Amino acid sequence: MDSTRVTEQPTSYERPEPGVTPADARGALLPASTPTHGPGMTSSSTPPSASASGPAGGPAAEHSQPGAGQDAEPDAHRPRPTPEGIPHQPAGESGTPGAPGAPGERDHRPDAPAGPASDGPAQTPPSQDRSARLPDGLERRTGQVTSPGRPTPMRRDGDRLRFVGAATRRIARGIDLEEIVMGLCRATVPTFADTILVYLREPLPVGDERPTGPLVLRLRRSDRIPVARDTENGFVPAVPPEPSALDSVGAERCTVRPGSALAEVLRGVRPVFTDAPAARAALPELLGEQGGSAVPDGQRAILAPLRGRRRVIGAALFLRGPERTAFEADDLLVAAQLATHSALGIDKAVLYGREAYIADELQRTMLPENLPRCTGVRLASRYLPAAETARVGGDWYDAIPLPGSRVALVVGDVMGHSMTSAAIMGQLRTTAQTLAGLDLPPQEVLHHLDEQAQRLGADRMATCLYAVYDPVAHRITIANAGHPPPILLPLGGRAEVLRVPAGAPIGVGGVDFEAVELEAPAGATLLLYTDGLVESRLRDVWTGIDQLRDKLAATAQLTGPDHPPPLEALCDEVLDMLGPGDRDDDIALLAARFDGIAPSDVAYWFLEPEDAAPGRARRLARKALSRWGLEELTDSVELLVSEVVTNAVRYATRPVTLRLLRTDVLRCEVGDDVPQLPRLRQARATDEGGRGLYLVNRLARRWGATRLSTGKVVWFELNHGG
Repeated sequence: MDSTRVTEQPTSYERPEPGVTPADARGALLPASTPTHGPGMTSSSTPPSASASGPAGGPAAEHSQPGAGQDAEPDAHRPRPTPEGIPHQPAGESGTPGAPGAPGERDHRPDAPAGPASDGPAQTPPSQDRSARLPDGLERRTGQVTSPGRPTPMRRDGDRLRFVGAATRRIARGIDLEEIVMGLCRATVPTFADTILVYLREPLPVGDERPTGPLVLRLRRSDRIPVARDTENGFVPAVPPEPSALDSVGAERCTVRPGSALAEVLRGVRPVFTDAPAARAALPELLGEQGGSAVPDGQRAILAPLRGRRRVIGAALFLRGPERTAFEADDLLVAAQLATHSALGIDKAVLYGREAYIADELQRTMLPENLPRCTGVRLASRYLPAAETARVGGDWYDAIPLPGSRVALVVGDVMGHSMTSAAIMGQLRTTAQTLAGLDLPPQEVLHHLDEQAQRLGADRMATCLYAVYDPVAHRITIANAGHPPPILLPLGGRAEVLRVPAGAPIGVGGVDFEAVELEAPAGATLLLYTDGLVESRLRDVWTGIDQLRDKLAATAQLTGPDHPPPLEALCDEVLDMLGPGDRDDDIALLAARFDGIAPSDVAYWFLEPEDAAPGRARRLARKALSRWGLEELTDSVELLVSEVVTNAVRYATRPVTLRLLRTDVLRCEVGDDVPQLPRLRQARATDEGGRGLYLVNRLARRWGATRLSTGKVVWFELNHGG
């Protein structure tokens, strides 16, 4: 009767594979177990009955192994291997499972046939019985007792190679500092050590930076075996074990003194056993006096310096408890590999973190940190990068206060989302701010942006939408350069896509841009956005625009026809329309709520440039303040208006404009046809003039001067209790 051949499939190439030959592709470096032969048998003549039946002629056991005779002991229990490492190997009198030639070993290769049975006990050659145990439970090489259920040391070169390979792969998976340090700890405990302490330099040097100050090491992470696992039954006991001496090891930070024992060990770079005199003297400096005395004696601790590309950046301390077999000389090589891979990974993680920080700072500084508070309009914005690993891009938005309480709203998109795109975006945004300060019409701003993009390079292209909102006239003027059209959400109405001529993108050159002027009723919301919000691999741009319009309309219905939705909540709702995998590009979003300024809160006059103009300006301002119930501001306003108008009529050749605006503050604007801007200066005691702007600077809440295409405007603001 033929026996059923039972094989065991390997679950991972990272786990030990007993019996693999040196030529095997899986990389084991140990010789396979050589089956022993009984008397009269050779390696080339194996009776068929020996492989098909046991000694008694019955069917062979399912797990019969080479050299397993009639008197052989049954297989010792083999616990499940620890992921990413070497399996815990409980000690047993019959041998260590998994060692070559030991009872209880079986071939993991699926094509391995059942081995021949022998009539007597197996005669394993001494060269192959590297992990055999003495009958009293002592380990043959060290003579130390190992308790069942505790991890035993790696006994073969193949075990160490597989462990180092799995551990370095786990460390290399980390992309930031915490992941790499955690990978080192998780790969080490409990397979290689019972406790690990990782100290890193503080602060960590970046790249070619030369560290300044003393070498300070701070405990970054420590891992220990929290409880003793029952490896036979696979559960954790409910009652934790007694506290170990290893629990008290570790100080929070230490300063490495030049010429000290710890400095010499770190300078040596190679891992050392702590029973060496130099290392033993370095432990109190690293761990403190109490921690240094708690480290077990003998070769139960390894101190491994962590050296990056150019300098030592830390140290790792591997510890084993007294109930576990001590480290061996080959374990120093394992510790060296772990320390080297971890240090290089930490070095790269620090460099990556610095690059990510630079990218974030670059993007942050190129976008407005805070939107300005403009008269008659409320603003909200959002910016989302294309991916967390590429946090810079070419999308931008801006809100620029203009003379006459107007505000310029800008949104643009440079092709790509790289550092180059971000740099070009920064230049175009700066150019747009400069052009807005000249109070140019929107189409002229786009024309000059187009020229600037051509100067930056032939392939520097971008889309841009530039709009100017006038809260007094309740009008908005928009010019477009190849950008998705804005959406207007009126109060109590239906969201509509504004019909704005698309125009050509910036950088094409030789094209004209057209501006349109539209109504901007109070309570309406204007949404400017980039194409990353409405276009993706799952939908085209016009489908996305329709979905965005429907989303705005549905959000507006939640607050009713008489109340516009809050801006911040509206922006969040808009971004919620993006599903998983529905983002391929950066997203810039700018929302503007038009409050406007009521005509009853505006007073406007023309003054001839004559000597009587300042007196007339004072009388007009007094009447307006009386009509608004702001008599408490009369003295301050009369004084400041007189000073500003006097300075204007001194050089103007055309009528001077005077305008008062009552919003949350009182704003006064004086315009003339002279382009030179006034400058604040300190008048001397003998000067007859030059104190007007000094008074404005001392009494006004804010003040400023803006150049126009036809002259300038000088303005100031005062707080009022109304």
